[in-house]
Amino acid sequence: MTSFTKIRKNLRYIVLQKLIIASILIAVLSSFLAISLKHTTEHLESIFFLQTKNHPFYIFIFPIIGLLIIHFLREYLFKKKENKGIKEIFEATKSKNKSLPLYKIPSHFINGLFTVAFGGSTGIEVSTVVSTAAIGAATHKKENLFRKYKTELICAGITAGITILFSSPIAGILFSIEVIAKKTNRIFFLTNCIALLIASALLLLISEEPLFAVSITTWHFYAIPYFILLGILAGINSVFLTKMVLFFKNQFGKMNNAYHKIILGALILSLSLFFFPQLYGDGYHAMKDLFSNSSSTATLGFMLTFVGILLLKPIATSATLASGGDGGVFAPSLFIGAFLGLLLATVLNTFFNAGVIPVNFMVIGMAAVLSASIHAPFTALFLVCGMINDYTLFLPILMVCLIAKYTSKLIFPFTVYTYSPAAIKS
Repeated sequence: MTSFTKIRKNLRYIVLQKLIIASILIAVLSSFLAISLKHTTEHLESIFFLQTKNHPFYIFIFPIIGLLIIHFLREYLFKKKENKGIKEIFEATKSKNKSLPLYKIPSHFINGLFTVAFGGSTGIEVSTVVSTAAIGAATHKKENLFRKYKTELICAGITAGITILFSSPIAGILFSIEVIAKKTNRIFFLTNCIALLIASALLLLISEEPLFAVSITTWHFYAIPYFILLGILAGINSVFLTKMVLFFKNQFGKMNNAYHKIILGALILSLSLFFFPQLYGDGYHAMKDLFSNSSSTATLGFMLTFVGILLLKPIATSATLASGGDGGVFAPSLFIGAFLGLLLATVLNTFFNAGVIPVNFMVIGMAAVLSASIHAPFTALFLVCGMINDYTLFLPILMVCLIAKYTSKLIFPFTVYTYSPAAIKS
């Protein structure tokens, strides 16, 4: 072995050692950030939501307070720069010169917390993804040997964050592959598997419970045609959500006065919450209520309520994001899917005596709308199974996720993350 070969071998060994250490550090920091944001937001949201139930006029106060706080923080603390969400990560991974600055960590953490706690109709998923990605980006910038591993280290942070947020290790790494990296290599699997293992160990250490306590017993082959219908409807609903977000951002973008945006966005959000309190925050409280009481009859009032929620949720989410709130389409997609699934199952059972299991349709609907909204069926599959800690519906979820994704792509081939006017023109 020549001296040059020895040097190269030693250098590779040094790089590997440092990558392992960096991955451990990223995973630990990202995991603790995600668990802190998750539980802090959950706690504050439950307190504020209870206040709106006791004092309904708070519905018209909390959203504007939250949006104003975010505006002032952005104006005076975070360099007057808007958060672009996951598009920021795409820009960082595709460019050698761009990266995620350190202030993105507190910026997304704080803004995501205030958005959801004060009633913004979105979730903390994107806030978690970008802030954990920024941890990976910061590590990459600190060591010259890591320059060509920027994407791998960014994804390591994201893998840990998603794993903690949804108690699903496989969903964490699949999201990094399907949505962010789009390709893999040995270093990717090394760094991300380390992140996955550390985040999973933390989940076990703190005995984190699944987000939804759901009992799935079985599913029936005769329900397959109805599952296919659910997949098609999920694809259509996801396109409606995507187009609403893009439309609102475009229209609000034409407004020069930030306070006008905040007032209009808060008004739309408050009116939506006034008629349908289920839309408050990430909506997980309403979904838990649905799971505990999923046996319903399709009365006129029931159907009008559910249709109203399905129509207004994309509007409330879009108003939240367009007026300066921090968030994305993860939680809204899960929310829409649960309500859509229960509505379809109830209608089928009431009018067609289909004998389908409503809870199954809720779970499958959650995964289907998410799959269609982010074009990531395998992420949606494992994420939802992780949220309920049950894989009984694995096969129907996989089938419906694929149907929903390709239905949405057939109607509109973009997500809120991949859309750009230039892409339409080309």
